[in-house]
Amino acid sequence: MKLAAALSSTVLLISVMAGCTPTVKIEPPDKPIVINLNVKIEHEIRIKVDKELDNLLENEQLF
Repeated sequence: MKLAAALSSTVLLISVMAGCTPTVKIEPPDKPIVINLNVKIEHEIRIKVDKELDNLLENEQLF
């Protein structure tokens, strides 16, 4: 009788512990993922010209 009571209480305890186990579910979202990138890109290009080339381009006789 004591063995049956101990066995049934052990089974009951195990089933209660199994019911308290946390579960993690990974599900895909219903809507697509939207990434909104509001980025303003500014750039500046600087060109260094040799003085001799600069003087050559300023020469009106060349053109």
